Amino acid sequence: MGLLDKIKETRDLKGLGIEGLTELAQEVREDILAVVSENGGHLASSLGVVELTLALHYVYDTPADKIVWDVGHQAYCHKLITGRRDSFRTLRKEGGLSGFPKRSESPYDAFDVGHSSTSISAALGMAKARDMKGEKHKVAAVIGDGSMTAGLAFEGLNQAGHLKSDLLVVLNDNEMSISSNVGALSSYLSRIITGQRAERFKRDTESFLKKLPSAFGDPMLKAASRAEDSIKCLFAPGLLFEEMGFSYVGPIDGHDLGMLVETLKDLRERQGPVLLHVITKKGKGYEPAELNPTAFHGTPPFDVESGTTSKSSGMSYTDIFGTALIELAREDSAIVGISAAMPEGTGLSKFAEEFPDRFFDVGIAEQHGVTFACGIAACGMKPVTAIYSTFLQRSYDQVVHDLCMQELPVVIAMDRGGIVGEDGETHQGLFDLSYLRHIPNLVLMAPKDENELRHMLYTALKIGRPAAIRYPRGKVEGVPLDPEFRELPVGKAEVLSEGADLTIFAVGNTVGPAVKAAAALTEKGFSAGVVNARFIKPMDRELVKCLAGSTKRILTVEENVLAGGFGSALLEVMEEERITGIPVRRLGVPDIYVVQGTQAQIRRRLGLDSEGILKAAEAFLIEGR
Repeated sequence: MGLLDKIKETRDLKGLGIEGLTELAQEVREDILAVVSENGGHLASSLGVVELTLALHYVYDTPADKIVWDVGHQAYCHKLITGRRDSFRTLRKEGGLSGFPKRSESPYDAFDVGHSSTSISAALGMAKARDMKGEKHKVAAVIGDGSMTAGLAFEGLNQAGHLKSDLLVVLNDNEMSISSNVGALSSYLSRIITGQRAERFKRDTESFLKKLPSAFGDPMLKAASRAEDSIKCLFAPGLLFEEMGFSYVGPIDGHDLGMLVETLKDLRERQGPVLLHVITKKGKGYEPAELNPTAFHGTPPFDVESGTTSKSSGMSYTDIFGTALIELAREDSAIVGISAAMPEGTGLSKFAEEFPDRFFDVGIAEQHGVTFACGIAACGMKPVTAIYSTFLQRSYDQVVHDLCMQELPVVIAMDRGGIVGEDGETHQGLFDLSYLRHIPNLVLMAPKDENELRHMLYTALKIGRPAAIRYPRGKVEGVPLDPEFRELPVGKAEVLSEGADLTIFAVGNTVGPAVKAAAALTEKGFSAGVVNARFIKPMDRELVKCLAGSTKRILTVEENVLAGGFGSALLEVMEEERITGIPVRRLGVPDIYVVQGTQAQIRRRLGLDSEGILKAAEAFLIEGR
């Protein structure tokens, strides 16, 4: 029996010495590798924080003391040592453990997470609640360096420095978020080193060294000059965080358990806000992940021995988007690509290689990314901002105020629209049709296949107004691609087949299943047609009015919440056009957060696959007899 078998809760760690913790760290890594290689998941980040996780739970009295994980994709070790080892093999499976901390799953999970940069604000709120209630427990936030590129993190730091509550912020510096870090933080640190405090430090050091005998002083002065960059790295971060009201400690080795434990013991007794800077290595302990942490950030199942993933062959919608944008950018020098720390995930990495002067990674800063794109568009360029649907939620105000109010020609490419899968509630792209379609001046569209995605991107760049294209995660339909791009008529749907008994209005990737359902209905003796909506906004009003005289019932299908979605939009059009007497049924996502599972499992669960659409349509038709 290994040490991990004996760890049922965090108090079981307390009897282990540093050697025991070191042995346990190895066992934890073996478990993480075994499960993620089978299930897929976030590997490199979780391997990188094993020692830090063990040290935190060893020193702190969890769950009474609160540890708030940022993003939470690095919390696999945390799950293994907090009573979930026996169920760890269900990680990210339907009905199993979430891939992120989840309060309903364990009392050790202090805060639900999945999006970045929330930890400091949440932990500060917990610390103030503790103070107001007269309690004495400790609160710690663990945030990666990539998450520090978001404004929310600095808003939390700013308030924490002002309130002076006891709070530990652990900055996990692995020199990389999902993609390479970007931003001006390093430049700011370089500038701040020229400030008065830094200059005084340098002058005092030089004065001291010059007083030493030349045999000693001169070599040390030369060494100090050569090491100026190192001095900046070690000294300047302290200036930044101390100016914000934090006591700064570090940087220290995030894989040295002895140093981590001793440092955390000391900091646990300190008063006020403290920032501990630890240096870790993504993928630590597994060479393929150490060498290529991007590939092993969010990975499908893979072979542990070779590091080869079992990623399915074939093009994805993301690939099609990236390739199409490159083709269009070769012909139009005004096209600009923008990513929010996800050039690989959004298909823009090859665009960045071919057009480095026309590509910008703004870091984990979706709000800034949209307004930045608006500034570019205001000066005559054509920015395309690629952001996952779930992350675009953070930019809602910017889309309303900066983009659509000014009618700027920015294209938002919404990847992962609809059901995403194993990442669960925090990552499903199920709200975008609702939170975008009510914004004036915005054209909102969703392609039924990869060929239509190419034409929609071309159309969005041609129309010279705000446009958003929503497309799903995963493999394409396998249809042939037209040799030339084609501009689609804005607001016009595509009638794929006509049906006297029922017309199915389908959105995006629900069109294919709707076509299969309609074919099955025909075999059962019903006359069922399918409309590819194409445009959620503006909707094809003329077609809706035309169908009012040719079909008996309408069924809408969308991978979006029903509240305010496409079906609601169609009902609004019917009310405005005074169309009555045609029953409408909406099929989509009810008023819930959709938990994890494969995309196929979730679609089956929600009745959004072809069988579910058929069942709903048949029941609807039978009601009318």
